Amino acid sequence: MDVSKNIRYIGVDDKQVDLFEGQYIVPDGMMYNSYVILDEKIAVFDTVEASFGEEWLGKLEAVLDGRTPDYLIVQHMEPDHSANIKLFTEKYPAAVVVATAKAFPMMKNFYGLEFEGRQLVAAEGTKLSLGSHELTFIMAPMVHWPEVMVTYESSEKVLFSADGFGKFGASDAVDDEGWSCEARRYYFGIVGKYGMPVQTLLKKAAALDIKTICPLHGPVLNEDLPYYIGLYDTWSSYGVETEGVFIAYTTVYGNTRKAVECLAETLKAKGCERVVVADLAREDMAECVEDAFRHGRIVLATTTYNGEIFPFMNQFIDQLVERGYKKRRIGLIENGSWGPMAAKVMRNKLSACKDLTICENTVTILSSMSEENKAQIEALADEILA
Repeated sequence: MDVSKNIRYIGVDDKQVDLFEGQYIVPDGMMYNSYVILDEKIAVFDTVEASFGEEWLGKLEAVLDGRTPDYLIVQHMEPDHSANIKLFTEKYPAAVVVATAKAFPMMKNFYGLEFEGRQLVAAEGTKLSLGSHELTFIMAPMVHWPEVMVTYESSEKVLFSADGFGKFGASDAVDDEGWSCEARRYYFGIVGKYGMPVQTLLKKAAALDIKTICPLHGPVLNEDLPYYIGLYDTWSSYGVETEGVFIAYTTVYGNTRKAVECLAETLKAKGCERVVVADLAREDMAECVEDAFRHGRIVLATTTYNGEIFPFMNQFIDQLVERGYKKRRIGLIENGSWGPMAAKVMRNKLSACKDLTICENTVTILSSMSEENKAQIEALADEILA
């Protein structure tokens, strides 16, 4: 994980965490990354989660080999990166803390720290020379907190990207689908609402000659950077990454599921090569949100429930709306034994989103599938694929 002889990795693996940020399932753990630049002056980039403070300090001391750090660069104030600021500054009382103007009040709020007389407030374009390495600080507000900055090191062409280009998983995680699978789930779960600020940051990054990206979660990226940057551009502009149809459903007695299965078979028979089906009650909600953003066409199928919609579908749509879901075509399937209302409720909830095309053909099931429903499914399949 070391970037070079002079840029060293001192991050840690968390194999004990079950829920990242209290909600995202992380069966393969998490990486909390930290870096050190060794030069005439020494800069440490970010700390790690609270429970790994001593392990992190041990790694730092080994890299320092008797030297003393001059700067602590604080790019992001979430506690999984900032929790050991106090531990660091107590051990190295001469070190200057470098952060944005909005970060220092957060340090006081989180940890009661002010660093009067030993703080360097970074602004857009502020430079800091370490000797042969020169740092340029680039503001990245709302990617995904307001105090965030990233840092470019010009001699080795390294971008320290804060939470940008992060992913779930510890350093030994095996991703069958490669980097993008858990990076996508991480992006849309955590950063997804902030597409416009990410686009702004990507425009700034486009003016830099970047050879390596050092995120605060996930592996150091130093090959095929256009692939990673291209994915971030697609994700943050709400573009379509994968052709196909994603069907998200809930079911009580299995009848709505039968309609979904019929639709999936119909779509495949009409030439749709990729149809992904998810039972919202049984699958990881974050992965379902990821799939909704990944595909350009989705179908929502649910039952009427207490005059509204089934709770898991309600939660799912809320998460899409919260993240600014847009630029998609959506089909609706509803079920109701005496007063089907699900399609109307879903339309109303989705009205908060921009640039959505809701299919005119709606499948309305009265308790169980009928021949009329099969014809409705045929029409919906044609419209969703049009």
